[in-house]
Amino acid sequence: MTTTGEAVRLDRVVFSYADTMVRFDVTFDEGKVTAIMGPSGAGKSTLLNLVAGFEQPREGRILVGGKDVTGSDPSSRPVSMVFQENNLFGHLDVAKNVGLGRSPALRLTAADRSDVDDALARVGLGGMANRLPRELSGGERQRVALARVLVRDRPVLLLDEPFASLGPALRDDMLELLMSVQAERGMTVLFVTHQPEDARKVAENMVFVEAGTISANGKTTDFFGDSGPEAFRRYIGSERG
Repeated sequence: MTTTGEAVRLDRVVFSYADTMVRFDVTFDEGKVTAIMGPSGAGKSTLLNLVAGFEQPREGRILVGGKDVTGSDPSSRPVSMVFQENNLFGHLDVAKNVGLGRSPALRLTAADRSDVDDALARVGLGGMANRLPRELSGGERQRVALARVLVRDRPVLLLDEPFASLGPALRDDMLELLMSVQAERGMTVLFVTHQPEDARKVAENMVFVEAGTISANGKTTDFFGDSGPEAFRRYIGSERG
């Protein structure tokens, strides 16, 4: 399977919940990893949920590859998403959890099952197809979630702090795996993280979300340079302190 990334655009999107309003007008480059950073509650997860279709904008459009998907159901969008809690079903073994990415009803052909085996091998879980999620470590469960992404074979991957609960060594392993898979597939990746070093390691581009808007947008190297955005410099200063 080969995946080609597609650009993602939030075109003058407005979304409100409770007492909070977000306004996003931003384009994410196709085939690139973009880190999304900002304070808690700034709207980072909301941005991903709007792209995935779990939230609907009050105004504006969501475009993927130039196609307006604003009114499309999440399942029909060319998008995969991995959450911090990895969203595995405890009563299903590893192979079936991955197979859900190909068929929600688990009606899998022989070719589908072969693709599941290949995906598990690719993420380092060969031989674990029959295990249940409770028999896996946190890192292994995230590898299952990533294998499911591979069999879905969608051009856009959304990551909502998927490695936040892992220790430093496991997190580094998962970041390496993510970079390797992204290089092979060419997916467009939107990666929410609170870890500046993770953004620096995997992302070519960055956006900084503050108070429900994109306050800075550009190359990761520029963000971390001496003339990086002031809001971002304040943020990582407080995080490091």
